[in-house]
Amino acid sequence: MSADYAVHGSIAVISLNNPPVNGLGLATRSAAIEGIRRAEQDPAIKAIVLTGAGKAFSGGADIKEFNSSKALTEPTLHSLIRAVEGCAKPIVAAIHAVAMGGGLELALGCHYRVALPGAQIALPEVKLGLLPGAGGTQRLPRVLGLEMALNMIVSGTPVLSEKLAGTAIFDKLLPAGADLVAEACAFAEGIADLRPLPKVRDRKVDYPDHEAFLQFSRNTVKAVAGPFPAPLECVETVAASVTMEFEAGLKFERERFLHLMQTTECKSLRHAFISERAASKIPDVAPDTPVRAIRKAAVIGAGTMGGGIAMNFANAGIPVVLLETKQEALDKGLATIRKNYENTLKKGKLTQEKFDQRVALVTGTLEYGAIADADIVIEAVFEDMGVKETVFRKLDEVMKPGAILASNTSTLDLDKIAAFTSRPQDVVGTHFFSPANVMKLLEIVRGKATGKDVLATTMALSKKLKKTGVVSGVCDGFIGNRMIEQYFRQAGFLLEEGATPEQVDQAIEKFGFPMGPFRMSDLAGNDIGWYIRKRRYVEKPEVVYSKTADLLCEMGRFGQKTSAGWYDYKEGDRKAYPSAVVNEMIVKHSADIGVARRPIGDQEIVERLVYALVNEGALILEEGIALRASDIDMVYLTGYGFPLYRGGPMFYADTVGLFNVLGAVERFAKGRHGEAWKPAPLLVRLAAEGKGFNS
Repeated sequence: MSADYAVHGSIAVISLNNPPVNGLGLATRSAAIEGIRRAEQDPAIKAIVLTGAGKAFSGGADIKEFNSSKALTEPTLHSLIRAVEGCAKPIVAAIHAVAMGGGLELALGCHYRVALPGAQIALPEVKLGLLPGAGGTQRLPRVLGLEMALNMIVSGTPVLSEKLAGTAIFDKLLPAGADLVAEACAFAEGIADLRPLPKVRDRKVDYPDHEAFLQFSRNTVKAVAGPFPAPLECVETVAASVTMEFEAGLKFERERFLHLMQTTECKSLRHAFISERAASKIPDVAPDTPVRAIRKAAVIGAGTMGGGIAMNFANAGIPVVLLETKQEALDKGLATIRKNYENTLKKGKLTQEKFDQRVALVTGTLEYGAIADADIVIEAVFEDMGVKETVFRKLDEVMKPGAILASNTSTLDLDKIAAFTSRPQDVVGTHFFSPANVMKLLEIVRGKATGKDVLATTMALSKKLKKTGVVSGVCDGFIGNRMIEQYFRQAGFLLEEGATPEQVDQAIEKFGFPMGPFRMSDLAGNDIGWYIRKRRYVEKPEVVYSKTADLLCEMGRFGQKTSAGWYDYKEGDRKAYPSAVVNEMIVKHSADIGVARRPIGDQEIVERLVYALVNEGALILEEGIALRASDIDMVYLTGYGFPLYRGGPMFYADTVGLFNVLGAVERFAKGRHGEAWKPAPLLVRLAAEGKGFNS
């Protein structure tokens, strides 16, 4: 059973019971209808209270049934709402904590609603590329009015129940701390004999000059919705609540809902939603694995990355100590953190109290002894194995037993780093992305000796720090940087063959990336890639790179920090201006290596950059570096700006069709630098079987 049935005098209480948020799965829907029928047939029952057990009224659809036949099996949510609305006895929705999506639509089908303050009320379907599909677009305007309902549906943002007091959504807002079920039963007793039973569907939406308001809304939403179709569809379906009879509006809502379900944008958003939850599950680490307590943290290195990492701990209320070797570097790091918080305070995104609290949680030291009692220490020093060795040998010596020793390395061998200690089971990779206090991604690198409890603790910590944790195995560059290297290699080859930096950037930005490879490189610093390539030339001499990036660095053009990179920059202006000097260098280099330049179209640019990611991603999957294709997608959606409406590189490849992706890869393999395009065996196999990476 996924709903409980109890009798309180003449009132039947049906409690949805499907933890954690009483998702309206098939079993829950069936049990709720069974409860309604039972109450209807019992002459002693005068009214029904419908509520949620545990922590919520209902969070809506059961995500475990997403993309499965159960979501459409009778009784559907529509059938449940019809049964509620058509019940001969009054049904009172008793709402607490959460009434979202289908949960709110169910409540709106009830004859009456009572609620506790603090309940989050929302129709968030737009965030999944959908619109409310069980009457929400037709009923919410009837209780909140056109404008408020439209704002809630188009934004998907939750509103606290007390903010809706005075509207027709609630018949009674209970005092804080009230006994919800007892109060709802008392309310039900009071209305039990009233007839006719009020139905939201019978109300009218009255809005003077609604056409002008709806047209204004269309124009506004169109301007901000970008490539996503759902926000505009929300406007059209809400408009139907004014312009159509209820049943016609309901039919129109269903048609638009089913249309959106089939769009790539919706499929991509649903994929991202499910993938984010899947990423936290590690097959061989049980959900009940004991985790270590993280009450105090330490960060080695107070540079940009170290300071950003420290801010994450302070934001989560965890005291953190920054360790530096020189007082000047430490002072600079602490001052930058303070300045970042001051900027947030000025923008009104932080209260003075929170500001004081967070600044106080970050302290500095020059002594390793001052961090010995930390529960986790994260090394964020220069990306050089010799430097890492010095740090980890010292940490092994001073840190208390059971402390987690983490490295923020982005490319180096974590197993080698762990071997510098006598406790490799306590060593894990925590690769934050810059700026670390903003970017959502945290690559959690699992060494061959990393303990399962360390892994479980780090994954739990990622949630506490409001990060999307994705587990990676050990290889050069892990998931994200290993793939992006192939992307940058292709970008370099495109320059040699006939493209310019601005042409490549514009093509991939049109595809949906916020920034192309050359603007991105200028922002990060071209010297970082140069340093890594120099290491590659020694370790992997067989891997060929375009020399254009090295020539650029030899000119001292390291990017925005030197006001000159692939582009020119002006003082106090971050805009990238095409550089005649750089373009001349590129053309001369093509001539020097004997390559005849040719016109290159946007489609080729996009395919070479994106399919380079996909092909390397397929190798990463096959080697077991990534646990699942959707983990790779999460890395790229949350860390590298891959367009959300395309679902990540592996999901995008699935939508294009792996047969077509493979065809392009094989075509590129016959061109210049074809050795970079050896098709991944997994790509070949799945394409032959007509499958996708995520199927």
